[in-house]
Amino acid sequence: MKEFIASRRDFIAKVSLATAFTTIPHFAFPFVRRAEEFVTSDTRSGKIRGQRIEGVNIFKGVPYAGKISGERRFRRPAALEPWTGVKDTLTLGAPAIQNPRRGEPDPSEDCLFLNVWTPANDNQKRAVMFYSHGGGYVGGSGGSGGQDGANLARNFDVVVVQTNHRLGLMGYLYLDEIGGADYAGSGNMGVADIAAGLKWVNENIANFGGDPNNVMIFGESGGGGKTSCLYAMPEAAPYFNKCSIESGPGVRMLSTDRAARTTAHVLKELGLSESNWRKILEVPTSTLLEIQSKTPNVPPFQPKDRIIGENSIWGFGPVVDGVVLPHHPFDPKATETSRNKPLLVGWNEDEHTFFAWQQKDIAPFSMDFEGIRERLSTDFGDDTEQLIATYRKARPEASAPDIFVAIKSINMMGLGSIEIAEKKSQQQAAPVYLYNFGYKSNMKIPDTEYEMGTPHAMDISFKFNNEVPPKEGEEPRMGFGGSKPDRFQASHNFAELWTNFAKTGQPSAKNAPEWPAYELSKRATMRIDAKCEVINNRFSAELAAWRAIGKL
Repeated sequence: MKEFIASRRDFIAKVSLATAFTTIPHFAFPFVRRAEEFVTSDTRSGKIRGQRIEGVNIFKGVPYAGKISGERRFRRPAALEPWTGVKDTLTLGAPAIQNPRRGEPDPSEDCLFLNVWTPANDNQKRAVMFYSHGGGYVGGSGGSGGQDGANLARNFDVVVVQTNHRLGLMGYLYLDEIGGADYAGSGNMGVADIAAGLKWVNENIANFGGDPNNVMIFGESGGGGKTSCLYAMPEAAPYFNKCSIESGPGVRMLSTDRAARTTAHVLKELGLSESNWRKILEVPTSTLLEIQSKTPNVPPFQPKDRIIGENSIWGFGPVVDGVVLPHHPFDPKATETSRNKPLLVGWNEDEHTFFAWQQKDIAPFSMDFEGIRERLSTDFGDDTEQLIATYRKARPEASAPDIFVAIKSINMMGLGSIEIAEKKSQQQAAPVYLYNFGYKSNMKIPDTEYEMGTPHAMDISFKFNNEVPPKEGEEPRMGFGGSKPDRFQASHNFAELWTNFAKTGQPSAKNAPEWPAYELSKRATMRIDAKCEVINNRFSAELAAWRAIGKL
């Protein structure tokens, strides 16, 4: 095999797709419900007031840590100051610095808020599902409509928590080498914020009907990358018991060398030197966001064998700094930090159609095999022919666009997911379960006749059980899930598998077969759909080809 070395421009163009914001179309957002009554809860910092809506107590914009602006920029948060009286937590808190978000407050540097959905504040010990949002490492929030936690809480008797946390340059600027002790771990403040949210859960969630000793962390896309980091972070370890990494396999993270080069780039853009770097603390967030927008995004996964120039800038994401993140989560092996914590990992079968939709790249959906060969050669060089031949033999009925989507999708999110499953299985400790989400949406990519299938981010509304029949008097709504009625069963299956995993550490559902743990002899994979099935050694021929070219 000839090693293929992409140009920096081509490489950045490809990995930037993988960190695209997981934006869900507006028509997929849940309807707004009116509060039936107000409810209150105690926290360690003071009493808060939320609202009860259709059997779920909802608290939004709950502060979980203190100030991170001014002298606290790029550092650990200040302590959360207690308050007197009752604080209203009825609306979302500010998301992290990014472009404005529809239906949410203006982004703010001080963004450490979380949202809680619970069936009742009744001192029961329900499993807690703690979700980290997608959007790469640069966008998103814990208030995104598609991931609303009310249906999970209502229909499956769990407590759901989601945080806002620092993103992009504000959350991952690596200053450890020039900032001194106060800035130790600065390159990982985004994920350290999430760990602080987990600590808040440990200290407060019993007041919300949750069990602090039964907490599942999970996340999709960039949230999967963040969750991979939490799985390997000693400061997060005491506060969760199981984990799910979804379409964001964070096998490895940035090195300190790459992070330091990005920092040097930022200082140069600002006209600062290492000796006067502290002036960055006074730079408006709008200026920092502008610099961030001109810097390549870091994907939630790091390619295994891609080679780029030594002086390349990789942008902002978690750093293996030896402080917050002592080592890569799954390289060269599964982290020992969470060896005894069960793990779910997997991806959507047609990840790439989301990015094609987002980038308006519709050309491949009318191409023949010669056309897709030319397109794929940008990624795979001399290995392209072997990959296409393998996929055509394994899938003789597949069209050229089908093969294109399959290759792009598994390369983006599947290979890293399998690598995680293999390494966790080899650890011979807690079980790991591998899945493919396969429900096929009939929504078409705009300006084509090609259906989305199972695109990136479609799993969000399904696993949160937000694909449900409309209530009487409501208009049917269609998002990525399409319009077929069996999507409701697929959503229920997905949500039931995940909530039972949260409760017991073993995924199960009434209408799904028993899900065996992944091990290297059978390689059991659950295909999640309206009708679920376990498939052993799935994609064996295709994966053999990926191994042959050194991609797995």
